[in-house]
Amino acid sequence: MMTFINKNIKQATFSLIVFIGFVGFSQAPTSTIKAQVALGANNPSNNGFVEGFRGKQVNMPTVNLGVQYMPSRWGGKLDYGFNRISSDKAFTAFKLNYSRINLQLVYDASSTSLYAGGLGVFFHAGPGFSMVNPLGDFTENKVNFLNLMGGIEVHRPLTKEVALFIDASYIYGFGKGFTPVSNGFGSFKGNLLTLTVGISISLSGCYYCKDHD
Repeated sequence: MMTFINKNIKQATFSLIVFIGFVGFSQAPTSTIKAQVALGANNPSNNGFVEGFRGKQVNMPTVNLGVQYMPSRWGGKLDYGFNRISSDKAFTAFKLNYSRINLQLVYDASSTSLYAGGLGVFFHAGPGFSMVNPLGDFTENKVNFLNLMGGIEVHRPLTKEVALFIDASYIYGFGKGFTPVSNGFGSFKGNLLTLTVGISISLSGCYYCKDHD
């Protein structure tokens, strides 16, 4: 089952990248393909841990990498996120890596042209797949589950091709409880709140001097 899911994720990722490359680079110089990279922190939900385990309220790092395609106010993006979660000092010590891949719909809610000096506001949401890999003594308690992610980005242009942005996102995990409970030692099946700061770079043409439709 997991082999099938992983195979389909890889196929979907490859297909989207090929599609974006074909459509984007066949457009005029004002195409809207952007690469995004962001760094920040995360906050895991307490109910995602079994009794005796709990993550810190603020964990670092959170790293997001993505490609976004915006042919109009509506578009989409494919992105990967990595999150390190460590234990609260009052509970059993552990560390884990929470990774995800999501395919999201994006809406440009900006009321003014970015290049004119205004702020760009984008809403994004879509399904994905989460992979949790405990470290140390609990490496056997790896889990995978589906997720649904939603968030908001606020962009501030730096040049015609580059913008600085802040992203706040919430990742809802569809993972169920652990049976037996020992399978949850050092692991996680909950929700995640992330806050990141990043750079958005136009890959073809001058996106930020394009008038919105």
